[in-house]
Amino acid sequence: MPFKNRSDAGRKLAKALAGYKEQQPVILALPRGGVTVAAEVAAVLNAPLDLILVRKVGVPFQPELAMGAVVDGGAPIIVRNEDVIRLANIDESEFKGICDSELAEIERRRQRYLGSRQRADVSGRTAIVVDDGIATGATTRAALRATRIRNPKKLVLAVPVAPTDTVAELRSEADEVICLEDHEFFGAIGTYYADFSQVSDETVIDILKRFPFQKLKDARQATA
Repeated sequence: MPFKNRSDAGRKLAKALAGYKEQQPVILALPRGGVTVAAEVAAVLNAPLDLILVRKVGVPFQPELAMGAVVDGGAPIIVRNEDVIRLANIDESEFKGICDSELAEIERRRQRYLGSRQRADVSGRTAIVVDDGIATGATTRAALRATRIRNPKKLVLAVPVAPTDTVAELRSEADEVICLEDHEFFGAIGTYYADFSQVSDETVIDILKRFPFQKLKDARQATA
């Protein structure tokens, strides 16, 4: 296995991102698994850590198959996978209903994880989007597009492992893609980890407490 667990993957990813430390980046993690990876990156780069909340829009009769993704924000971003929508014969009202359900789950998670905590300001800064791996790329693409709208100076995607073709596709969405392991015949993300245990809400909350909003504010002042 390339990675013992998500923390191990995060430490290895942090080494590959070491050159960004002087740019004082903001780390944006996709919960829940991406938060454990991103925490290691944020610690090594001495960077603020925030969440970017994304939900896959799954086909009703096969939820693991993504027909799109939604991201929270002032105006939610919806990314559609038209090929899957057409093949699954999903009409517009059904697609919208599932999107609305996933947006409600995003709001629930935002309140649970972040409460009244303000978002990190990425405008004019290097934003590094981190997850524990990529499968179809739908949620990652949505996260990158939502982050791009926030006007970062540079947008970087950093993941431990992903399919080769998906990495190639996502290079058009980010200014740079850092992927430690890419494989043509991929399978599931968990097969590349010795321990790929589910990350709990409580773990996400505990990690965020290590990177309080005060640090986000101090980082903005340091670059002012």
